Amino acid sequence: MLREMGVSERSLSHMVSEAWLEQLGRSAYLLRGDTPTLEGILAYLSRRIKGLHVGGKTALDWQGVRHNIAFRERVVLWGQVPYRFPEWVDKHLLYTYQRTDLFDDSFPYGEGLKALPNRNPSVLVSVPERAFLELVSDVGKGQTLEEVENIIVMMRSLRPPILRTFLSHCTRLKVLKLVKTLGEDSGFAWGQNLQEHVQLRVEAKQAAKKLKAASPQSP
Repeated sequence: MLREMGVSERSLSHMVSEAWLEQLGRSAYLLRGDTPTLEGILAYLSRRIKGLHVGGKTALDWQGVRHNIAFRERVVLWGQVPYRFPEWVDKHLLYTYQRTDLFDDSFPYGEGLKALPNRNPSVLVSVPERAFLELVSDVGKGQTLEEVENIIVMMRSLRPPILRTFLSHCTRLKVLKLVKTLGEDSGFAWGQNLQEHVQLRVEAKQAAKKLKAASPQSP
């Protein structure tokens, strides 16, 4: 960005030495007197991490679905590739990052990711239906089932057709089973008739096992 503005390496070095800019890390600078913001950090990371988006509990929270208001928000991040976060990010952002594959290869990774109104357009966020599956997948990995159940109380407005699209491509049987149970217990319209997605995934797994057993064994 500085290069596009016509700032040379020499000028950049001078601006840092004169404290007009603070160098946070490699290719990361801060104007004097500024403080890194959440969205500024995420915009920076989105240019470096393929598929980076705000997901799960945080995505729901940003879209008005929350149970508790945390004193300091832990941002739930998802992406497609391993990434070593710079030390300066760790100092300014409390986060979790994972690259779990929830969906099959035929499903575009960017499906259901969008920028939110009045937020940085570089920061993509999971729509509620995708965020719900991401939240459920975290149960047992630092996310309690009790909190998920409390969050679901406020999720009446999930869109059944969109939810079913994500469920039809979800490869995680554990997630599908838990979504089915939670949906049925909620009593909401989107929670009805979800067994078919569980059954289809069970059948797909059984077919894959049979195919593997029938294939010639390598010597």
